[in-house]
Amino acid sequence: MDAPSWQDTSYGSKIRVARWLVEVVGEGNCFTKAALQEAFPGVAQIDRRMRDLRDAGWDILNSRNDPSLNSNEQRFVKQGEPVWEPGKGKGKPNSTLTATQRSDVMKADGYLCRSCGVGAGESYGDGRTSAQLDIARRQVKLPDGGTEIQLVTECNRCRVGHRGGEADLEAWLKSVEALGPIERKVLVQWIEADRRAYSTLEKLWGTYRTLPAEAREAARYKLRGEDQ
Repeated sequence: MDAPSWQDTSYGSKIRVARWLVEVVGEGNCFTKAALQEAFPGVAQIDRRMRDLRDAGWDILNSRNDPSLNSNEQRFVKQGEPVWEPGKGKGKPNSTLTATQRSDVMKADGYLCRSCGVGAGESYGDGRTSAQLDIARRQVKLPDGGTEIQLVTECNRCRVGHRGGEADLEAWLKSVEALGPIERKVLVQWIEADRRAYSTLEKLWGTYRTLPAEAREAARYKLRGEDQ
């Protein structure tokens, strides 16, 4: 079927806002809530109809999950199912998490982002952004070769970077099997504590990696002289 115009009022508001994103905004571009409301004057809860598109695979970001956006901005990243076609865009059953499910996942994850380790409300170090935690769905490759979707706590910044990513548990377990007894024991200790302490040598290496080129060269020159 031919795609309808976003201005065709014979269609529902969800379909019309989807077509507005495609025809007016365009993938990869930003828009404001004011622009959305101006395009659909008098249409109740048009912003909610737009959010409903996410259940049909439409990728629409706001300042919570893309820190580069202002609080009044959103970005239309990618079109999902063509909701204007019959049978499309009905959403996935049980796609919404309950408050209990969200609480259980965050508790199991120690109320930390499992990608970068930041806690809710903590600063990223840029002086202007604090972390907000949410629940992400991550595809996990299992030891038997199968895959399943599992829930994990992530901050909104990491959720943007990990969209479409896969956790390969099978490969991780194979790598563990290759460790020697001492390395394996240390790894078990880190896992039991759910944290690891970095040695002075590792901290020095990490700091060195952040130095500008001239400072790195000065460090190399100094160390070469001391080692001779």
